[in-house]
Amino acid sequence: MPTTGNPVLNLSVFAVFVLITLYVVYRFSSRNTTASDYYAAGSSFTGAQNGVALSGDFLSAASFLGISGGIAAHGYDGFLYSVGWVVAWLVGLLLIAEGLRNTGRFTVGDVLAFRMRQRPVRAAAANATLVISFFYMIAQMAGAGGLIALLLNVSSKWGQALLIALVGMVMVLYVLLGGMKGTTWVQIIKAVLLLLCVTMMSIFLLGKFGFSLSAIMQQATENNKLGEAVLDPGAKYGFSAMSKLDFVSLALSLVLGIASLPHVLMRFYTVPNASEARRSVVWATWTMVIFYLCTLVIGFGAMALVGTDKIAAAPGGENSAAPLLAFEIGGAVLLGIVSAVAFATILAVVAGLTLAASASFAHDVYANVIKRGNAEPRREIRVARLTAVVVGILSIIGGIAANGQNVAFLVSLALALAASANLSTILYTIFWRRFNTTGTLWSIYGGLGSCLVLIIFSPVMSGARTSIFPDVDFAWFPLGNPGLVSIPFSFLCGFLATIFSKREPEMDAKAAEMEVRAISGIGART
Repeated sequence: MPTTGNPVLNLSVFAVFVLITLYVVYRFSSRNTTASDYYAAGSSFTGAQNGVALSGDFLSAASFLGISGGIAAHGYDGFLYSVGWVVAWLVGLLLIAEGLRNTGRFTVGDVLAFRMRQRPVRAAAANATLVISFFYMIAQMAGAGGLIALLLNVSSKWGQALLIALVGMVMVLYVLLGGMKGTTWVQIIKAVLLLLCVTMMSIFLLGKFGFSLSAIMQQATENNKLGEAVLDPGAKYGFSAMSKLDFVSLALSLVLGIASLPHVLMRFYTVPNASEARRSVVWATWTMVIFYLCTLVIGFGAMALVGTDKIAAAPGGENSAAPLLAFEIGGAVLLGIVSAVAFATILAVVAGLTLAASASFAHDVYANVIKRGNAEPRREIRVARLTAVVVGILSIIGGIAANGQNVAFLVSLALALAASANLSTILYTIFWRRFNTTGTLWSIYGGLGSCLVLIIFSPVMSGARTSIFPDVDFAWFPLGNPGLVSIPFSFLCGFLATIFSKREPEMDAKAAEMEVRAISGIGART
């Protein structure tokens, strides 16, 4: 087993971070007196603050551990995740941010139900949010298990399962105490620490190799059994027709999925107006560019200095590449710091996911479906907190089941679900006046259902050595990512259901109001 440094030191660094962030969350806990405070931090953040928090919300275990590990194992093909995730923010900037901020209040369901029949649409939006958040959380929890297993040198499955459970409990505590304001400050702190961490590691690595990326790559090829093939496309996805289709499907999910994630979309409500929402995306995009350029250096640096075989043998597999590189270049102290930052990444993202899921159930289902818009704010917040506990328990169970999978790949499945269920529905709602309630329900359930079915019967679940259930085979869908089929199917379902259903003339006035509000911001919540 690879050397992992001093577990006591690693745990101490991690504990210091947790205590500091819990104090920050506690400081803001007394200010969550209204639903707006708990769900949207009272729209009190600036575009720059929210942009950094947006990057903190998205730069997850998949970004830091999964992508650096993917590059360390597969070279060029691993870096493709980074390209897709940077380009994806243009979809949010150009198509979604302004319209969403102007027409919603707290959740995606606010936008989708603005001019539709409230109860069925809000229930559908909440179902989609819960499923997407659950899949995304599984990836984060799996990354947490591998990371802490490396930190504390725990190799047994039961030990790692216990660690995942502890991570889940800390994450739920963040949400219960801090709401959106406390969670946002944790994400800002974490994003700054993560950027400093990857930037300093990249500068050190480049300096070690004479500030020559070519020199890093040359040594990397000598430490990978594929040799120079890792610098070219095909190391992971191959060159067969099916491999190319699988890559296209992955790329489609990466580019279209980010702007559809409920916990990312929810951040647009924490700023006072649409202008600040757009500014948030610009800040987040540049933060992503810097971060992903650094992951390129870190990934190939891990391949060069640690070696692919050593990474594969470590607890957590590919996800251990960045921590092992930190130990290689800075010893136990740097390993503790890097692992604590990575762990902070997981905690902040999972807290954001839990908040989005609990807000969707409490606001869309409890307040607007069950109570028909007449729920007391304090009661609604209490329901949101109870939902956070339930979501936390489910994510712990899912994280234990998925432990050992590459977190970047697991996140790509969540992105496929998000793009399939939400993207077509949001775009149709904002830009197509003819779109109606029937089209909304078919778009959400058609995209979400088809994506779930294809994931269940794909090599992700069974039939392959890397499957979640490798000992059984019930796969009939050949692609590892279903986005190529499920995303267009969602658009098609929404279009056909709208065309072949009755018009809703009573909704025409609301459609006109929504169009004006989405473009101008007149009447939007401030």
